[in-house]
Amino acid sequence: MNIKKKASLVILVAGLVAMMSADVNAHCDTLDGPVIVDAKASLATGDVTPVLKWVKAEHEAEIRDVFSKTLVVRKTSPTAKEIADRFFFETLVRVHRAGEGAPYTGLKEAGKIDRAVALADKALESGSPSKMVKVLKGAVEKGIHSRYTLAVKRKKRANKSVKEGREFVEAYVRYVHFVEGLHKQIKGTAHKPGADESQSGHKGH
Repeated sequence: MNIKKKASLVILVAGLVAMMSADVNAHCDTLDGPVIVDAKASLATGDVTPVLKWVKAEHEAEIRDVFSKTLVVRKTSPTAKEIADRFFFETLVRVHRAGEGAPYTGLKEAGKIDRAVALADKALESGSPSKMVKVLKGAVEKGIHSRYTLAVKRKKRANKSVKEGREFVEAYVRYVHFVEGLHKQIKGTAHKPGADESQSGHKGH
């Protein structure tokens, strides 16, 4: 891979993280997210192993305990199964989020995963990031160009009045902070999940 392609890939990866919203950060909270997918598989087979990778070692005992109790309760009736499974999902995701130092705000309905994150997951399954790279390249370019174009347009009238000057400053700040956010991702010094949109160009794994 030549230097130009490597640079493009770095920018695209940065764009993936930089443009993720708070919902994306919490995609592990969704009922069709990877954590719950593994949880359902574990309950179906009775083997807790697949879900343990989602929690820290110090939390493994708690998950094993809840899993064992869930297996017992879910056999008693269809209603008990539904309630027990839900409790296990809630506990697993809560503990997983705690391990990331992130808040838990409940499980999200299926179909709420951001397109970029869905593409990232599919890339791992398909063995190729080509589609994801194409989508992100377009998104990064669009994000930069739209902010740049607006800043240039407003700069031309920035000194016509205080109002127009402030409109330019607003566009300028959005443009610069977006670029800054991308650069911080490239350097590995990005804001933590939940960072203010005005500082990083995005709402906030």
